[in-house]
Amino acid sequence: MAEAADIQGIGPSPARRWLRRTAATVIGAPLVAVLLAGPAASAAQAGGTAKAPTGSETVDVSLDTLAPSAPVKGDTLTVSGTVTNRGKETITQAEVDLRVGPRLYGRTSIDTAAKRTGYIPGSDPAPLGGKYTVKFAKLSSGISQDFTLSVPVDKLGLGDDGVYQLGVSLSGQTSRARYDHVLGIQRTFLPWQEEERDSRTKVTYLWPLIASPHVTAETGSDDQQTPVFANDDLAAELAPGGRLEQLVSLGSQLPVTWVIDPDLLASVDAMARNYRVKSGDTTVAGKSQAVAKEWLTSLEAAVSDGKVVALPFADPDLASLAHRGKNVSGTLSHLQTATDVAGTTVQTILHVKPSTDFAWPVDGAVDPSIVDVATSAGAHNVIVRSDSLQETGSLPYTPTSARPIGGGTTAVVADDRLSTAFQGDMSKAGKSTLAVQKFLAQTLALTEQDTDEERSIVVAPQRMPTVAQAQSMAAALHSLDDERWTQPLGLVDAAEAKPDADATTSVPGSSKYPKRLRSQELPTQAFQDIKSTQASLNNFQVILARPERVVTPFGNAVNRSMSTSWRGRPLEAQQYRDSVRTYLQGLINEVQLISKSDVTLSGRSATIPVTVQNRLLQGVDHLVLRLKSENATRLKLNNGGAVAEQPIRIAGGHSQSVKFDAAANINGQVQMTAQLYTEDGTPYGGEMTFTVKVSELTPTVLLVIAGGLLLLVLAGIKMYTRRKRANAGGAAGGDGSDPEQPSDPTPDTGPESGATSGPGEKVER
Repeated sequence: MAEAADIQGIGPSPARRWLRRTAATVIGAPLVAVLLAGPAASAAQAGGTAKAPTGSETVDVSLDTLAPSAPVKGDTLTVSGTVTNRGKETITQAEVDLRVGPRLYGRTSIDTAAKRTGYIPGSDPAPLGGKYTVKFAKLSSGISQDFTLSVPVDKLGLGDDGVYQLGVSLSGQTSRARYDHVLGIQRTFLPWQEEERDSRTKVTYLWPLIASPHVTAETGSDDQQTPVFANDDLAAELAPGGRLEQLVSLGSQLPVTWVIDPDLLASVDAMARNYRVKSGDTTVAGKSQAVAKEWLTSLEAAVSDGKVVALPFADPDLASLAHRGKNVSGTLSHLQTATDVAGTTVQTILHVKPSTDFAWPVDGAVDPSIVDVATSAGAHNVIVRSDSLQETGSLPYTPTSARPIGGGTTAVVADDRLSTAFQGDMSKAGKSTLAVQKFLAQTLALTEQDTDEERSIVVAPQRMPTVAQAQSMAAALHSLDDERWTQPLGLVDAAEAKPDADATTSVPGSSKYPKRLRSQELPTQAFQDIKSTQASLNNFQVILARPERVVTPFGNAVNRSMSTSWRGRPLEAQQYRDSVRTYLQGLINEVQLISKSDVTLSGRSATIPVTVQNRLLQGVDHLVLRLKSENATRLKLNNGGAVAEQPIRIAGGHSQSVKFDAAANINGQVQMTAQLYTEDGTPYGGEMTFTVKVSELTPTVLLVIAGGLLLLVLAGIKMYTRRKRANAGGAAGGDGSDPEQPSDPTPDTGPESGATSGPGEKVER
């Protein structure tokens, strides 16, 4: 961003005492430069050869504390830290000095000064000297020594209000250079403003509460649907000293705008009751309810002022959606759903109504497609970073954050220098101190820029700061508590601020989107997987007696599959999507047809039973069982057709035998196919096939025929016997014929029933 303010404004006015101290030094600077340049030049010419540090980089100087960070008149400045000899020679007559440089003008001059490393004679000021030094008789190779310097502010020679360069150096002698020379230096910045300004910069600092997804799609069978967590890592973040605990503890004392992922709240709220944790192929009871409850209580108190912004549920990756997902049908509907539930989730758990009108792409990087997707679910404000929405002109100052970018959308542009101030490893005190001082210096330099109007500046730090990063951020904000040159402002008010007429409102093209960020996006296959899972869920829920028990946990899991937190973790993201899909398919397979062996049809008409099993813990309905004869000429079903259907309704944990009437015309084998369908005709599960053998002369029929023949033979014998006797009696003069016996017309067997069986027996799981 062009900043004419870096070269405009009031002319340089270095501290008078610094000028007096350095006048003599400047005269001798060329000679000293020649003496010191030799070792440094040799080291530079060594190329990639590893050698011990030499010259003014022989000693590492770490500034662990600097208090107060922004002193006022009457204060005493205390600087403490450590010096470490990285060279091979022992340093004698070592002395730690404080060096106060000239006032720096503009933000660019601060950036330039921060990049300097070694000591530069003539450019670096002379030491304060006198009693404001710390001396060591010797500093052996590899040895560290702590130091503390305390100097009254009125001894520093500070002049007009502004940012001053402050250095701490170690000078001494070595066996090869027996004269005093600087062997190590560390620079930082000292903001100096004696009184509160009439014009102050409004600073909006976003305080993110975002975590990686921890909850799976799996739930318990109880009425509360006890959630199952993939691991118990979230408990460690909530416990005292954990990342999320520290964010709440620190943020509760700061004038910040909370930016919250509702999924985090929902997950912790679930932990506060009962939850289970996966352990191999089973689950165990979670034990961190007390920690979760305490964290929620603390957070509710911290956000009571109402400055809360709710991101869409699970913080979906807007750039991935725009570049890879929007061309997969149905993907954007998930963003709408995630946005719809965000406000309700936050309000239900924290009892404060959040703003849901903000979208936050990764690192605030945008292009037209990202803006389109970000606003597609109803957001009117997009949090952008200034290194994405760069100024194209020569605006002489950092403009107000709010920028209209068309279509009723406002880009809330976060300052990239301030937003990235605490990235990296802040666990080392020296790095944290330097970051805090540079942050304060940048805010003061920004306030001093040549403009007639107050401005509103937004700071959007990294999404998931570490404990050390959060502590450094908090230290910097506490240094602004007295509001001498800044004052806090909420994000909603910042978005409504009057924009600068000359500030850029042009969204960069897609070719400008950072390649580093594009390479971390979710692949198109991820959205194809999500689409497949959603289709299976849609097909499954329509048969359930209580679909909400499945729709809610799986819907949330689908949203978590698109989370921004998966960036840089493609394997873990794939594993999470696979686990959701696999678990859903397992539930779908709990409703299935039981395989049948081949069936022999007795007689020309009979019933064919097909069994449906429901191993779910809830009932199923709105299913149809369709049985099809592949040869209707040989075997017909029900009304004489090739296909018959019957509705299915089964209680949880039960099976049902469904009977179909069948009529055979011709002997032989017939292939039968059974398939479940939803009421709209969508197949459910796989087909089940079996064979029906049609035989007109069944063993029973043959037995009946054989019995009939036997009766005929016996009757013939009896008739022959009677006739023989009759003939014999006739010879004696008599007629001995018996009366005829009528046959029994009643059949031995009745027709089989075609009615559907009852619910059947419960299935043991």
